[in-house]
Amino acid sequence: MNRRTFLSASALSFSGLQKLLASVPASTTDLYGSLVPDPNGVLDLPSGFSYQILSRTGQTMSDGLKVPGQPDGMAAFPQKDGTVVLVRNHELTFEMLNRSPFHDPLTYPESLPREASYAPGSEGEPPQIGGTTTIHYSPKEKKVLREFLSLTGTDRNCAGGAMPWGSWITCEEPENLAEGRTKNHGWCFEVKADPNSGLQKAIPLKALGRFRHEAVALDPNSRVLYLTEDRPDGLLYRFLPDTPDDFTSGTLQAAKLAKPDTRNWNKTSEPDKSPQKVEWIDLDDIDSPLDDLRHRGAASGAAVFARSEGIIWSEDSLYICATSGGPKRQGQIFKLTPSSEASDTIELFLQPSESDLLTNGDNLCEGPSGHLVVCEDMIKEFAGTIPHVRGVTREGQIYTIARNALNRSEFAGSCWDEASQ
Repeated sequence: MNRRTFLSASALSFSGLQKLLASVPASTTDLYGSLVPDPNGVLDLPSGFSYQILSRTGQTMSDGLKVPGQPDGMAAFPQKDGTVVLVRNHELTFEMLNRSPFHDPLTYPESLPREASYAPGSEGEPPQIGGTTTIHYSPKEKKVLREFLSLTGTDRNCAGGAMPWGSWITCEEPENLAEGRTKNHGWCFEVKADPNSGLQKAIPLKALGRFRHEAVALDPNSRVLYLTEDRPDGLLYRFLPDTPDDFTSGTLQAAKLAKPDTRNWNKTSEPDKSPQKVEWIDLDDIDSPLDDLRHRGAASGAAVFARSEGIIWSEDSLYICATSGGPKRQGQIFKLTPSSEASDTIELFLQPSESDLLTNGDNLCEGPSGHLVVCEDMIKEFAGTIPHVRGVTREGQIYTIARNALNRSEFAGSCWDEASQ
């Protein structure tokens, strides 16, 4: 396990968490008491909780390749036979050769179809090693049945979003979009949650724009897709598909607010949490190689966010983590409520003022009771802190679920096996 610790924060790991979350009063902030130090030095949990490690970087997978490093966003897909498919990102670029899935990271394996990789490499350029792996797991047996590389040739697959038809949209977050390479990066890709698929062909969804993507979430009512951008001055996007659930063509838009700077970096007074109306402005030249989409959007009035990362649909709204928002840059959570009859609205749902409550929320998911489960990121301003997994009630009360006892790596990829709830 390297920078990104892969621990399944789902029903697969926290078997007792679902019932507890569903029964505790929403006003409680210390739900489970103190965390108990893990004698194995991996994951500190409340008394009565347990964990299971499903996968470790460097292990040999079922396809003979190695488990790649830098695991990040992930989703769980229940199967009809009671098993679960996990599709997991790997935030890798070709500089991270020691964390490659390939035994020779400088060469694309002959055993794999070359056309399946988005960027298998060329003379003078090694293959891109970002992508996804798929884990087929049996909760009944508590056993991994199969594990394999399911997408490759992409760059820094950070987060994404689960789609209701059984796919994972994985998002590239390259360091430098203007960098010259054989293939351009900064796209989204769709990966089917199929336990028998093997390596799938990587096809960029270019209609979703080219930028430093972080995560996506689908409005199940309108079938509009919402997208976040991990930049200190990133935008909040939505995609209107020409055909429902088809992301190959449509219109990309950015959120416009009357108060366009949501970051609150220079505000020391109590934050304004009143809802703002949202306008959506069309964007053009969405695949520009200049890495200027957000700048052109902001010049047209689009609002800027402080590294919007995790996004999830819950009941009738979307919740969005802005990892470095707020006067202390320890993060914010926004609530966006779409409307079919009036203007969409967005409000500041949470902006913690103490770093020991919630620091730099990143990936997030919804727990069975509607609580948010938030993975803490690590940024330089809080380099000495220990990452936690936090819970947040609908009233904005924060509680602790887990703590990283192994290192200072951020948590990522929290998800729930809905079939077991």
